[in-house]
Amino acid sequence: MRIAIAGAGGIGGVVGGMLSKSGYDITLVDQWHEHLEKIKKDGLIVKTRDGEHLSKPKVIHISELQNQEIAFDMIFIAVKSYDTEWVSMMMKNYIEKNEGFFVNFQNGVNDERMANIVGAKRSLGCIITIGAAAYEPGIAIRTDNNSPAFKIAEQDGSTTIRAKKLVEIMNFVGKTELSNDLWGERWSKLITNCMANALAGLSGYGTAEVRTELYPRKIGIQLGSEVAKVAKALGHNIYSVGGVSPEALIDAADGKNVEELENSLAESGKRAGSLGYPSFAQDVKKGRRNEIDFLNGYVSKMGKKVGIETPFNDKIVEIIKGLGINFNSDKKHLEPLIKMLNI
Repeated sequence: MRIAIAGAGGIGGVVGGMLSKSGYDITLVDQWHEHLEKIKKDGLIVKTRDGEHLSKPKVIHISELQNQEIAFDMIFIAVKSYDTEWVSMMMKNYIEKNEGFFVNFQNGVNDERMANIVGAKRSLGCIITIGAAAYEPGIAIRTDNNSPAFKIAEQDGSTTIRAKKLVEIMNFVGKTELSNDLWGERWSKLITNCMANALAGLSGYGTAEVRTELYPRKIGIQLGSEVAKVAKALGHNIYSVGGVSPEALIDAADGKNVEELENSLAESGKRAGSLGYPSFAQDVKKGRRNEIDFLNGYVSKMGKKVGIETPFNDKIVEIIKGLGINFNSDKKHLEPLIKMLNI
């Protein structure tokens, strides 16, 4: 069985490294030349809270793909949301023609965008609940011990042999479960992404600090409650992710049981420690394009579609768009959102 992972950053690196170490035939496809050369020379190191793991996956720079006569049984799409279409189109030429399939390993709700290119029948989704990063060539870092780490789902909610097989494979990376509700799981994860990612990028706070610090926590509750309301209006089931209850978010945003939820979020932040930064914050640090249009911006867009107001998500999008791509994180960027709290 041959597996390609398009995108060898934090998530792609952790998944690819651990699967390669477990004996799977893994090929990492990326455009980060130094990273690929380091892996080719010395192997890929995956750092976790349990230790370091060295593996020797194959690597291909995207410029070398045209010279390859290969067909993969599975292709994992683990690139930034804004790269979904062109990477899916590129990798489509390298899938095994009969039973091969793609798996979406992204934040946001990009499954249909991928499926529109590779075909819905060839598309599965993977909901990621772990944190990961790649700060230097040849190293990928998993920043937590979240469990379950992954959830696998077919787009139509069916239970298939290939989905079960993928669960079996991904258990070598972290505890993996099968879900029958891809869209509910996606929107549930979107709640946690929208509560933390852009806030961390704006302020410089880490994954834990956006929950332990007062103002980011309060803003996050408002952001998350808006996502939950939009998801419900769209008809999706929503679930607790990372200890965050959607119903509790909605109640707290309306002034009910606020202290209880804040204490819960603060405690979960303390347990998480300070190892990681959301991918959005990593992009800001590197001066790269961010995913605001596919996270909070997507919520604002869908909110307008179903008639749900999303003032906090609208405002955070406005702030980030106003700053442009290459800005420095600073707590002062949160001031317009803090004013909206009226405290």
